[in-house]
Amino acid sequence: VQLQASGGGLVQAGGSLRLSCTASGIIFGDNVMGWYRQAPGKERELVAGILSGGGTDYADSVKGRFTISRDGARNTVSLQMNSLKLEDTAVYYCNFRYLWSTQNYWGQGTLVTVSS
Repeated sequence: VQLQASGGGLVQAGGSLRLSCTASGIIFGDNVMGWYRQAPGKERELVAGILSGGGTDYADSVKGRFTISRDGARNTVSLQMNSLKLEDTAVYYCNFRYLWSTQNYWGQGTLVTVSS
């Protein structure tokens, strides 16, 4: 599985950005796609995830502001980020994992910078 992420960039606080990620390769079976982020000096953390069946999960810090969606036919996951805060600044990584496996696949990371 290969992941190609796009989006990210510089935005003022309160603004919006959209991240997208496409998985390629042989994709089959139940899986989860999502976004993690890592801020300087901090550990990587889950931002949001979405199952191939549609269930979603969000970090408490982004609930009500971020929305994850998925196009199953294209194996694409998107993250709409609204009302961005300074603390959302981080490198965002796309993630893919089959539900029966512990192996994670990662995209290349895309930088989101929120300025005041």
